[in-house]
Amino acid sequence: MSNRIWFHASEGQQKGPFPEAQFRDLIARGIVRSDTLVWTEGMAGWQKAGAVPGLVSGASPAAASSGGGQGRLSVDLPLWSFLGWCILLLIGNALVVPSPWTATGYYRWLFPRIHVPQRPDISFTGQVGDIWYVFIALALAGYAGLIGDLFQIVSIPIQAFLSWMVMRWVIANVSSNGQPIPMTFNGSPWVFVGWQVLMFLSMFTIVGWAWVMAAWMRWICRNIAGTRREIIFVGTGLQLLWRTLAFAFGCLLIIPIPWLLRWYFAWTMTQFELVERPALQA
Repeated sequence: MSNRIWFHASEGQQKGPFPEAQFRDLIARGIVRSDTLVWTEGMAGWQKAGAVPGLVSGASPAAASSGGGQGRLSVDLPLWSFLGWCILLLIGNALVVPSPWTATGYYRWLFPRIHVPQRPDISFTGQVGDIWYVFIALALAGYAGLIGDLFQIVSIPIQAFLSWMVMRWVIANVSSNGQPIPMTFNGSPWVFVGWQVLMFLSMFTIVGWAWVMAAWMRWICRNIAGTRREIIFVGTGLQLLWRTLAFAFGCLLIIPIPWLLRWYFAWTMTQFELVERPALQA
C-alpha cells in the first residue's frame, strides 16, 4: 500500500502523481478532503476519498501522533473566480457605497476554500449590516491622497484603526461545520495603529518593510485567542521580500497577473500554522 501513487481532482483538473506518504500529508492538511475525487492504480474509476476504505480515516492517527492537529493552513482558489472577486473589491472601494457588500461577499466566498487541519467546512457568517460604516469610512479614506500629502499622512492611523475593527469582526465570525469558532482578536487598537505607522515609515528603507510585516503578522497571531490551538506566522522577512518583488515585477507584464495573484495569496496562507497552546502551569 505504501508504494501506491495517487491523483486527486481540484478546480476541475487532475493533480498528481503523489506518493502515498505525500498524499496522506495532503489529507492531514485538509487539501484532500472526504468529498475530493481521488484515483490510484487498481481503482475502477474516480471515487470520493471518504469512500475509499482506510484512506481519510487512516490519516487521523498520523495527524494525532505528529502533534494533535498541528499543520498549516492552505487555500484552493479557482483562478478566474479569485480574479473576479479581487476586481469587485477594487470597484466596491472605488465607488464607496458598494464596499460593505463586496467585502462581505468576498469573505463569504473565500472562507469555504480555506483548509484548516481538523476544522472541516470553514465558513464566514458576518453580515453586511454588521460594520457597514467601517467599510464606507475605509473606502473614503482611500481618497485622502487625492486631497494632498498631509491628508494622506493623517489618514494612516485612521485607516489602521478601521482595519483593526474589520479584523476583529472577521475573526469573530468564522465557523466550522456550521458551528461558530469562539475566536477573538485581543490586540490593542493603539498597538495596531503603531504597527501601521511603523510599516509606513519602513517603506522609506526600501526593503525593511518586509521584516516589519513579518513581525506584525506574528503579533497579530499572538493576539488571536479562544481556541485550544494557537495560530503562528512562520514566514520570514526575506521570503516576503523576494516574493513581493517577483509579484510586482511580474505584474508589469499584465498577462501573468491572475496567476501571480493566486500564487502570492496561496503562499501567504500556507505561512499560517496551527500548534497546540502550551499547557497552563499550576
